[in-house]
Amino acid sequence: MSKRQLFEAFSEEEQAKYAVEAEQKYDSEIVKASQKKWKSYSEANKQRIGEEGNAAYAAILEAIPFGPASPQAQIGVELWRRHMDYFWTPNPEQLVGLTDLYISDPRFKANFDKIDPRLAEFMREAVKIFVKSMK
Repeated sequence: MSKRQLFEAFSEEEQAKYAVEAEQKYDSEIVKASQKKWKSYSEANKQRIGEEGNAAYAAILEAIPFGPASPQAQIGVELWRRHMDYFWTPNPEQLVGLTDLYISDPRFKANFDKIDPRLAEFMREAVKIFVKSMK
């Protein structure tokens, strides 16, 4: 797969809007800590982090033909899971919850569908397998 940008980074305004929404829905302390962590990165680090995230999603996308339990998919999920550490370190239930959000929230779903309509559901299944293997 080429190094095309799969997801566009949120603007500072979009990030602030989503942070307010996340604080209302989820643990506000985690959201605030995540925002603080993100703001502490230099622009060069933010760029690098975005590229790493793009690579993780690309690896998962490339694994679709092999199935969610395939080594390729599980390596992609591990890359994605490690990428989350730039923001916060989710527990296994939060990982699955995040992929549920990729399907249930129309905004997330639309972004995933632009890349590949199978991606969000594939990620959810691959992450469930990943989490099960953690236990």
